[in-house]
Amino acid sequence: MRIGSEESRLWLFVLGARMILAVPLCFAVLPSNLLSQQQDEALDSVRTLIQEGKNSEAIAQLNSLAEHHPGMKGLSRELGVAYYNEGEYLDAAKHLEEALQEDAEDHDAAQLLGLSYYSVGKPDKAIQPLEKVLHWHPNENIDAIYILGLCYGLTKNYPRALETFARLYHLDPDSASAHLLLSRILLRQGFDPIAEQEVLKALSLSPRLPLAHFTLGEFYVYKADYLSAAREFEEEMEINPGYAPASNELGDVYWRLKRYDDAQKVLQGSIWLDSTSAAPYVVLGKVYIAKTQLRMAERTLRRAVALEPGSYTAHYFLGRVYGELGNREAATRELRMAAQIQQRQTQDTARIR
Repeated sequence: MRIGSEESRLWLFVLGARMILAVPLCFAVLPSNLLSQQQDEALDSVRTLIQEGKNSEAIAQLNSLAEHHPGMKGLSRELGVAYYNEGEYLDAAKHLEEALQEDAEDHDAAQLLGLSYYSVGKPDKAIQPLEKVLHWHPNENIDAIYILGLCYGLTKNYPRALETFARLYHLDPDSASAHLLLSRILLRQGFDPIAEQEVLKALSLSPRLPLAHFTLGEFYVYKADYLSAAREFEEEMEINPGYAPASNELGDVYWRLKRYDDAQKVLQGSIWLDSTSAAPYVVLGKVYIAKTQLRMAERTLRRAVALEPGSYTAHYFLGRVYGELGNREAATRELRMAAQIQQRQTQDTARIR
């Protein structure tokens, strides 16, 4: 073909232009793939750090990636996980929200988001992501579903709380057992009036339901109504005579009511039921102190300390006994130990909050 003609020259120009334009396209695809591969490798490295518990290092690397590659997919999720592991729940929630916007079906992100909001005292915001977890895992016993039940309680949606806990424990929501379960959970969370209503509902459905009178007795102890508490614990022991904690609680209430002989009797019965628990020995030691039987109190409280070395009450009352017996060195040692235990407990409580 002669290239001197106008048509030939035009054809060659177009062909050359197409070849020139094609070259950059090939190179444009390659750097993009390499960049994606490098980002995946960077995220894998960060995940390894998180798995090793090196969350601070992971956060530093992730923030650097975010600065150089804004909008990088998967970045928010890993930041949320790392911040959650560090206990920085507000930061975790921020990034986990972004992760769910990227992938609404991310089960782990939804669970951690709900737990983060619960941990910072925002149960209303925790409910929606935790409801997703319940939808995805309707028949599994996982912490997120238990926390969802607590969030319903904290937002005063008690029917949903009842339904959630009943499902978690495989109970009929209308059963006495379900109402008792909700009562015991709410009592631990400080919802005393609602807990009382629920346990009374349980008793109306099943008057001799084990643990129901015990729970009502605990409620009255919290109110310092020891006469009513004693009646409930006595009722529990009649229904459930092998339940050692009921004997412990009744013995403690008798001690508060200065019914020392009655206390000694039921506490001895509790020890026969479970000699591995320090609780009845501690209360029995207090009873012996009240009856000025100091040597018996010493032996009993030393047994309590042997069973539970971290018991503040056991060390404290043993220190008092040694003081009464004139053993100042032992008294100082035990009271110092009690103070150290109390300090650790206070620090632990502060960390949990």
